[in-house]
Amino acid sequence: METASPTSSPYLLSNQKLLHLVRHAQGLHNLGAETNRDSLTQFIDAALSPLGWQQVRAQRENVSASGMLQGIEVVITSPLLRTLQTSVGVFGSEEQQEDHCGNKTSTLNHPPIIAAELCRERMRKGRSRATVGQCRSRFPQVDFSLIESEEDTLWEADERETNEAVAARGIKFIKWVLGRKEREIAVVSHGVFLQETLIALKNKCLPLMDTDPFTRFGNCEIRSVIIFNRSVEGLGSDSRKTNYYCGRIPNGLQLQDSAKDNVSVDQVIN
Repeated sequence: METASPTSSPYLLSNQKLLHLVRHAQGLHNLGAETNRDSLTQFIDAALSPLGWQQVRAQRENVSASGMLQGIEVVITSPLLRTLQTSVGVFGSEEQQEDHCGNKTSTLNHPPIIAAELCRERMRKGRSRATVGQCRSRFPQVDFSLIESEEDTLWEADERETNEAVAARGIKFIKWVLGRKEREIAVVSHGVFLQETLIALKNKCLPLMDTDPFTRFGNCEIRSVIIFNRSVEGLGSDSRKTNYYCGRIPNGLQLQDSAKDNVSVDQVIN
């Protein structure tokens, strides 16, 4: 598991977003897939494994110690069980979640958690979500108001979502995130969705890290990225050109407001 390293607050202009992208902790489907890939279809909305709960506890301690938790204004989570468990386990309050052994964690200031269908995993055979009523009953602290259908209408038993379709959904999700008022947001999602979204943004992004940010996420790994627009002088016949960047947070930068520039969400991805 990759852990978030302590870092100073990054410099953010008013038209920038700091996203903490989190893949869910190890699920029972991941455990089975280590020995038999065909076993993936046996798990409908898989829960976290015992190792997954260990990863959640370790990452919770890490985001609290690093100061990351204090800066996050909202958590957006996939509505599947393992992402809900990871979201509440890492970012939620003591009253919000118990693990499989009944253990609770300490309470600090915690951001609201909102479920969104756009950031769920690749749709495939055998991987449907629970009903909204079941989710609300188990996770009363999560806001499910953005989920339009009680049943899982996106899932089709005989269809497997293509990488291209996942990437397109990822771009739609990023546009939606950029339209929100919060500046620092945690997104708890799935390996394929996060990887395909970053790859789709690749030509619009400047990685702020030495290693490749477009590789597969580890379970419960956090990659923090900045997505923003920046004016560049003297390119072609235009006096200004807007570029978009994302990447790991650079160390040693301080949080600061700038002039009130606005993000044009439709310009992020043409």
